Formats: sequence, structure tokens, C-alpha cells
Amino acid sequence: MLVIVGYVVVLASVFGGFALAGGHLASLLQPVELLMIGGAAAGAFLVGNNAKSIKATLKALPTLFKGSKYNKALYMELMALLYELLSKVRKEGLMSIEGDVEKPEESPIFSKYPSILADHHVVEFMTDYLRLMVSGNMDAFQIENLMDNEIETHHHEGEVPAHCIAKLGDGMPAFGIVAAVMGVVHTMASVGLPPAELGILIANALVGTFLGILLAYGFVGPLASLLEQKLHESSKMYQCIKVTLLASLNGYAPALAVEFGRKVLFSTERPTFSELEEHVKQAKSK
Repeated sequence: MLVIVGYVVVLASVFGGFALAGGHLASLLQPVELLMIGGAAAGAFLVGNNAKSIKATLKALPTLFKGSKYNKALYMELMALLYELLSKVRKEGLMSIEGDVEKPEESPIFSKYPSILADHHVVEFMTDYLRLMVSGNMDAFQIENLMDNEIETHHHEGEVPAHCIAKLGDGMPAFGIVAAVMGVVHTMASVGLPPAELGILIANALVGTFLGILLAYGFVGPLASLLEQKLHESSKMYQCIKVTLLASLNGYAPALAVEFGRKVLFSTERPTFSELEEHVKQAKSK
């Protein structure tokens, strides 16, 4: 919703200001200029990215028009789930969670937290490292290094759509200049026309530069920034799991291990100690 509101504000400010200054909005309607800028940008996007990057970018675009799912309630569910799993380990031993880890969709513990269970990547990350803990063949330092590498890989993959969109936005002003130059060439080839008509052709050519800059900084560029923000939000889930499991491996009680995970969350979504404690008690009583 904020993306749409932002676009409306950009359009209203630019075109409204132009109209208030006495400009004629019809003169800005240049579909041929848009065709040259948009077509060239789309072609460059296809040339400059492989199939995986293009697919990832197209898949990421619809998420920009949805609100963030990473809120306090989701993080509290995650930490309550971790607390239950680690409490079971502390009481019954690591082997007691083998069934939960192997088939989380059938686990009575995971089934209490449908929001977490619906995120395949988060569940896979969690169960993979719980499985390693159950095996007992790796120490905390080895698992931490492996977690860091996997989170780094996740971050790198998530950056691909943002980089693709950013490069596309960076090229828009240049394609606007290309469209403007083409308009100037057309004007120079029509130099025998009356001055009034030549003025119209020059004005049409300049619209190309205007559209290229507007599309770059008012529409495409902000999408890359938003993708980066969403990536940082998604990474917090993995960091929370990492810190909590490592604290447990180092011998901390489940309540303290979850507190370690709570501390890595952004302050805007981080529940207080009392809120988390109350939520965990309610979850356990279900």
C-alpha cells in the first residue's frame, strides 16, 4: 500500500507542479519516448542478467506491494517454538526431538505455530541444525561457522533482485538521454519546418530526458531500496534461530537461550521480556 501511495505522491507532485506552473500536461504524453526508454531498459535487463537472476527478480516484485510479515507476533511464535523444542531436549534428551525434526509438518510442537510452519525456508534452517545437534558430532564453533555461511548465502541470493532493480534504475536516465537524442535527430532532420513546429519537436525530445530521470528516481530506484529492507528483515529470523540454538549448545537454559535470540531482533519488533515470557506460558498450555 505504501508503494502505491508513494507513487501517487510522486505523480501528483511532479505533474501537479507542472500544471500549476502553466504547463500543458498533454505535451508530456509521449508514448514513443516511453517505448524507447522502457524497451531499451527491458532489453538491457535481459542481456545483463542470467535466467536465475531474472526469475528471482520477477518473483520478488509482487512482494513489494505486500506488507511485511515480520512483526512482533511472528517473532514471538518463533521464540516460543524454540523454547518448547529446547525444553523438551533439556527434559528428555536430544533424541526426543528426532521425530519433530524429521517430519515437522506432523510434529505436535510445530503444529502449534502455523505461521512458522508455513515458512519452508525457516523450518528447513531450524530443523537442519537441530538434526546436527541430535547427531552430536559437531561442536558449537563448527555449527556457528556453518550457520554463518548459510546465512551469508541466503543474504547473497536475496541481494540479487535488489541489485538487478538498482542497475535497471541506474540505466533509466541514460535511456532517457538516448530517447531525447533521437528526438533531436528527428528535429534536425525536419529543420525546414516552421519555428512553431520545430519548437514542438524539441519539446517532445526533451520529454525523453524527463521521463528517464523520473522513472529512475521516482519509480524504479525506490523498489531496489525496499527489496534490501525486506531482505534485512528476513535475515533476522535466521539470526534469531542461530543465536538461540548456539546458546543452548553452550549450556544455557531454554529461557536464557530464547532471551539471547530476543536480543538480536530489531527494536521495533522486539517483544519485551515479560511479553515473551507470557506468550511462552500461553503456548505451552495449549
